[in-house]
Amino acid sequence: MCKRCGYAETVMRLCAELAHIMSASDDPRRVHFQSPEYLVDRLDAIADLFDKDRTDLLVEAIREYIEDTADSETFQELVATKYYEDQLEFETVKQLVGAETAQRLRLLKADLEDEPLDLAAPDDADIYDGDVTTVDTAAEDDDR
Repeated sequence: MCKRCGYAETVMRLCAELAHIMSASDDPRRVHFQSPEYLVDRLDAIADLFDKDRTDLLVEAIREYIEDTADSETFQELVATKYYEDQLEFETVKQLVGAETAQRLRLLKADLEDEPLDLAAPDDADIYDGDVTTVDTAAEDDDR
């Protein structure tokens, strides 16, 4: 079943190829990488079983991995930390976590970078309501 639109397996291939995988700006890019032979053999066997192309299976697996990774809390925390520490640009953050989350991180970063308000502590408030207990930490340190 297609994760995005819910269509059954028979329609999924067309759905994925036409509606979800490629927009007008998503031209395919040829990539080359090396893999252990046993993985390629297993991939080819699965492709034969489902009557699919090896490339289609690889693209589908990469897409699912990226979606699962991007949805993980650990990943999102790492992206936020790197962005707050100026190790990632905003456009990269958008690619990694999506436009909505990236915009939220941008707003939070702006809040973090703002100077704190210089407010004087109130001098007429008695937060202890007159009942103050003091602790002699030097006496506690001597007991240890």
